[in-house]
Amino acid sequence: MERCSWATKSALDTKYHDEEWGVPLHDDQLWFEFLILEGAQAGLSWATVLAKRQHYRRVFHNFDVKKVAKFDAAKVEALMQDAGIIRNRLKITSTIKNAHAFMAVQKEFGSFDKYIWAFVGGKPIQNSWKSMADVPAKTPISDAMCKDLKKRGFTFVGSTICYALMQATGMVNDHPVSCPRHAAVSKIK
Repeated sequence: MERCSWATKSALDTKYHDEEWGVPLHDDQLWFEFLILEGAQAGLSWATVLAKRQHYRRVFHNFDVKKVAKFDAAKVEALMQDAGIIRNRLKITSTIKNAHAFMAVQKEFGSFDKYIWAFVGGKPIQNSWKSMADVPAKTPISDAMCKDLKKRGFTFVGSTICYALMQATGMVNDHPVSCPRHAAVSKIK
């Protein structure tokens, strides 16, 4: 049995793969973190974001959505000077917009978790890919999620980003069957 091929490039990738990727998530604060980090990753490798994750947690107040929603122009300018994060103005301002949209979803549905899991009927989709080459970049479900998130004011939530979010948070089990994590993750609800 071998790990997913992407998870063997560094110790950080391996740890993330073995402990987090594909594990069903049900914590709103972590949902906000993953939503922001997946958006930050657009056009970059996940390894780049993963290497900056701890610093993101510090400067985004451990992804406290209420605190991030209060960021102002001065905070955006300070973040633009911070080499510990991805210094892209659109991605930084997206974080603030997404915080407001996230809180609106929480108010409407009771939690972001309840809202987002509805896209897969409340339980993880268990795929049985033979290799990572079989895994799609997006699906009709990620298309629908993207469309609804955008309608609600979220940005940096294209269908490919949404599918990566689904993979990371266990909405889909995309570990190939040859990966030892496939069976382990399939047992978690």
